[in-house]
Amino acid sequence: MFALVDCNNFYASCERVFQPQFNNKPVAILSNNDGCVISRSDEAKALGLPMGAPAFKYEGFFKAHNIRVFSSNYPLYGDMSNRVMSILEQFTPGVEVYSIDEAFLQFKGFEDYDFNAYGLQIRQRVLKWTGVPTCVGIAPTKALSKVANKIARKYPKQTNGVYVIDSEDKRVKALKWTKIESVWGIGRGLQKRLKSRHCINAYDFTQLSDEWIRTNMAVVGLRLKKELLGISTLALEEPILQKKAIATTPSFEYTYTDLDNLKERISTFATSCSEKLRKQHSCCNMIYVFIKNNKHNRTGERYQSMSTIVNLPYATDSSLIISKYATEALKDIFKKGLHYKKAGVILMGLVPKNERQLNLFTIENPKHKPLMKTIDRINKKYESHKIKLGNQDLKRTWKMRQERFSSKYTTNINEILTVKCH
Repeated sequence: MFALVDCNNFYASCERVFQPQFNNKPVAILSNNDGCVISRSDEAKALGLPMGAPAFKYEGFFKAHNIRVFSSNYPLYGDMSNRVMSILEQFTPGVEVYSIDEAFLQFKGFEDYDFNAYGLQIRQRVLKWTGVPTCVGIAPTKALSKVANKIARKYPKQTNGVYVIDSEDKRVKALKWTKIESVWGIGRGLQKRLKSRHCINAYDFTQLSDEWIRTNMAVVGLRLKKELLGISTLALEEPILQKKAIATTPSFEYTYTDLDNLKERISTFATSCSEKLRKQHSCCNMIYVFIKNNKHNRTGERYQSMSTIVNLPYATDSSLIISKYATEALKDIFKKGLHYKKAGVILMGLVPKNERQLNLFTIENPKHKPLMKTIDRINKKYESHKIKLGNQDLKRTWKMRQERFSSKYTTNINEILTVKCH
């Protein structure tokens, strides 16, 4: 059996854990730079606040309905996610972290368990130890556990947040209840083709011929059909230890028109990528650099996105080298007169540090390795980027627009809650 444990309105729930005065009140969380709504409480959904709503267009809506709006607090959300996942590992060794607020659990050797009671125990422990509400769907396959989770979320009073598909009748009933657009892995383009064949729900999908599914969805579609029929074909995935690319691509607080400011930002982004690269003990062979002007500008200038790729002479993880080539690349794509709002650096062609191909004629300065190690150690010790490259602004921090930012209750000792006892 598999379980899907999903945290309810995770970002909003994390804010409420430390600010309980907002329980049962509408709450919304904004994306980077306070752009658009990316999480809503059930109360905000009931008011008609859509996902992805642009914040600047909905300011009046927020005030009219007394919606409490927060900027994204990823240090808090990441730490709370780690706490939830650690608790789930107490119930079974088979845990696949599917996203920041979801995880699949596999139960091997649990044949005699009361899964409904076990699901309630999981839900209650996570709620008690973290304050984050969850829903649990349990079924013979991963795809069916997704369906079961949706039922638990849709009918919390009837299910107490836990639903188990453990019989053929329940499976068929659940599939007939699930609309085709809600089936895991079926995108918008495929939905139209399925509906043209009168495939309205998940049960209809399981009645399609294998030949049609193979022709239109290949082997992935056949696996999904088997999963919905109760035949497990998707095992838990092993965690990916290394990323295939590392990116830093934020929008700016303000628009920039001069090359010097852009060079400083690109150098900062390249340095940030280099630090992530060293953390996973990798080196990169290529650097992708891009800049974009303001898509919503009022100057009348045409929206443009310029980019270039630089092939390095050898694989490296040195901030000095990566920053140098990234800023040189910027000079090639920079155009005067544009109001730039976003830039980014993406490191590609990653290889393990101990497996990189050496260059016979060009070698990296051997002093870079101990220098980078020392810089990383000092910055980690003081939890701030005290040491920067010469082309970075020493008085400037990489900061997004976060006008509604809450405290880092669990990751900063200076921002933890103060409890007053009377």
